[in-house]
Amino acid sequence: MDEDQKNHLKAYGIAYWTISKQVEVDWLLNYRGGSFLIKYNKTVEDELKIRGVSYEVMADGKVVSLLNEISDPSVNMEMVKLEKTPKIAVYSPKSKLPWDDAVTLVLTYAEIPYDVIYDDDILQDKLTKYDWLHLHHEDFTGQYGRFWSSFRYATWYQEDVKNQETLAKRLGFKKVSEMKLSVAKHIKEYCAGGGFMFAMCSGTDSFDIALAAEGVDICAQMFDGDAADANAQSKLDFNKSLAFQNFKLDNNP
Repeated sequence: MDEDQKNHLKAYGIAYWTISKQVEVDWLLNYRGGSFLIKYNKTVEDELKIRGVSYEVMADGKVVSLLNEISDPSVNMEMVKLEKTPKIAVYSPKSKLPWDDAVTLVLTYAEIPYDVIYDDDILQDKLTKYDWLHLHHEDFTGQYGRFWSSFRYATWYQEDVKNQETLAKRLGFKKVSEMKLSVAKHIKEYCAGGGFMFAMCSGTDSFDIALAAEGVDICAQMFDGDAADANAQSKLDFNKSLAFQNFKLDNNP
């Protein structure tokens, strides 16, 4: 979408809403920065006006010309047909932390429905209900985002540690790191079964670190009550990770 679009985010919500009404949507990748093509529908047009989304009604001849332009192999454009609305889950803690998850803000503003799920939901195999999973800024290694040095006396940090430890105990784990590893393995199985995952920030690297460190204690004493394995680096199994290989552990808490 180029600068002529007055509300980029809600345009995605319109696409989702339109598909939910059993109307096909063509996603025109890189055409005017990315656009949606919908066969003229008065109900859709009314919704565009209600949500303040800019649109253009095109004659059939212009649509044919547009599609010919996109199909030209010399241009970096593509058309993707959207036929089904995905059921979206956002992996996020129930307790509020001192940052906002930009994805939940965007989805809410765009009026795209989603559910918030967390460790207990995933370990109860509720992921199978969803097509798409977004990972919150999570630390799957059980080290609480490595905020110990800077924020260990902050109320929000102490509450997060308490909540995580309580949840781990309730779910039958001795350590938070063990719970997070189990969650990561469930998510990996979800992806192997065809589920889509989008991870950002610490949710990307800590996910693979946890998987590669299965059976190895990489958490310092302040995180789990005992010392980390001094030979942890050499014991990492990169065959278990999903995306990253040959990374080196940072022992600074």
